[in-house]
Formats: sequence, C-alpha cells, structure tokens
Amino acid sequence: MSPGESLRLFGVTLIGATPENFRKLLLTFTLIAAAFLVTWTLRKILRTFIGSRSGTRFQFWARQVVSLTVAALLILAIASIWFDNPARLATVIGLLGAGIAFALQRVITAVAGYFVILRGKTFNVGDRIVMGGVRGDVIALSFMQTKIMEMGQPPPMQDNQPSVWVKSRQFTGRIVTVTNDKIFSEPVFNYTDQFPYVWEEISLSIHFTDDRERAEQVMLDAARRHAVRGAGLGDAEVARLERRYGVGVGEIDPCVYWNLVEGWIELTVRFLTPDHGIREIKDKVTRDIIRGFDEAGVEIATSSFEITSLPPLRIERARPQQRRGPAKDGGSVV
Repeated sequence: MSPGESLRLFGVTLIGATPENFRKLLLTFTLIAAAFLVTWTLRKILRTFIGSRSGTRFQFWARQVVSLTVAALLILAIASIWFDNPARLATVIGLLGAGIAFALQRVITAVAGYFVILRGKTFNVGDRIVMGGVRGDVIALSFMQTKIMEMGQPPPMQDNQPSVWVKSRQFTGRIVTVTNDKIFSEPVFNYTDQFPYVWEEISLSIHFTDDRERAEQVMLDAARRHAVRGAGLGDAEVARLERRYGVGVGEIDPCVYWNLVEGWIELTVRFLTPDHGIREIKDKVTRDIIRGFDEAGVEIATSSFEITSLPPLRIERARPQQRRGPAKDGGSVV
C-alpha cells in the first residue's frame, strides 16, 4: 500500500485506513500512555514531598492542578495530531459537540459542576457539607463525582432521606459517591466555609414552681464551660466575616431563652461549637446541666401523669339470687 492509498481487506476498501492515519493513531495511544505515566509520576512526587500532610487541602489542590494540566495538554496534543487544518477542526468539533451534548447530558453537567465547585469555591476536601441529601466530610473530588464520608443525623432530622442509624453528627463508616451535577439542582450546605462553627441548642422544661433563675444560671454555666465564647473566637474573626458577607454573626456567648408552653416553662440554651466534635460538647453540657439541676432541686418536667389522690370507693357485693321452684298452685316461688 503506497502513501495516500486506503487499506484494502478482501477486496474491500477501508475508508480512512491509510498509513498516515495509522501513524496518527499509534502516536495518539503513545501520548495517552505517556500522560498516565506523567500523572502517576507527579502524584508520587507530591506524596513524597507532602509526607504527613496527606489528605489536606494542599494535597487536594495539587492533585487537581496536576490532573487539569495533563488533561489540557493531552487534548491539545491529540487535536494537533489529527486536525492540521483549522477548518476541518472547527467542523469536526461542531459535529462532535452536538452529538456528545445530546448523548452525555448528565456527564457533561457533572463535569461542568466540577469546574463550578472549584471556581465558585463551593467546598474543598475536608469540608463538612450536605450534598445530594448526604451529610458528611468531603474526602475526594474528581471530574464527575464527589466522595463523602457519611455522618449521622440529629433526632429532628431522622426522617430525612437517606435514613441512618447514628443519631448525631458522627461518622457512620459509609463512603457515599455523589455526582457533581447535584449542585445545579439542589442546595449545598457547607458547615465549615469561612466560619467553621455551628450554633447548637439544648431545650429543657421545668415546673412553674421551680427556681427559674437558678435553672437558667445552671444552663449558662454549663454552656460557658464547654462552648466557644466570644473571647476565644476573637473580634477580628467576627469582623472579617461581617465585612465579607455584610451580615452580623449574632450573639457569640451562650444565652438562655424562655418560652411558655402548656403546663411548664421551656428553657433553651444556645451556644456556639466547632464544626467537629459537637456530640462530645453537647454530652458534657447536658451532664453538667443535670448535675446542677439535682443540686439546685430543680425537676425536669415531662408529659407523664402522676396520680396524687383517689376518690373514696365503696364496693357492694350483690346478694346471690335464690333458685326458683314450682309452687303448689302451679306458679313459682323464689
């Protein structure tokens, strides 16, 4: 077969099967293999230099830069091999783009979501988020998927899907994969972006006759011992957040709110916690509150009923009915 001629197989001419195209195809496969080798080598080098910082945001962004750079160079090289004529390249790109956009809509949307996540700084690896109905920490991000280390749900959210068996914000052990296109159709909740703290509340009810001020002080003291306070957060951090978003952070130090409900008074202590370790902090605060209530003689109200007295009862035993027999005159007597 001379240069420029098509390959013939059993007398049939194979369109496009020319020596030039075979060389281009071989060069394409060589470039793809080289790209995988370069990516693997660069990631090995990164792991060597990162060392104990594996899994940090530095490693995350380093991997993304390597992947994007190698992918861009590979696409440019393959296009240069197959399309030396710009007019042909534009035509082929138009046809391929229309076909790919129709057949791979979800895939293209997922890839677009990947760039939106990076450009919009929606979240980073290590952030605690809710995405696609999944709650947890981001452990990996690829072109089409996000991997999340799933965590449990607080009791008020137990009915939300998907249901989990852990009743607090602690890991369940499952790793969930979510496609990146979810950011276009569902909200993404980020617990750690810019302000890595979460407000928490503990509500308890007491009787009207109990020492309400003493109960409030017990709850405040317990929250102040374990929660984040304004002095620990720093005025500079609060001011930076308010300048960035133009909204006030609100009260930082713990506070107690009163609410009248049927039968008792509801006291709710509100306090600030870090985005991780919430369950441990709430456990310590709850233990201190119960211990303080016991010492102060404050009783936690419940919806159970207590029988304090009974009306007098009189029990009468009915006399047994006598057996009836036949009377002499044909009647019956008792």
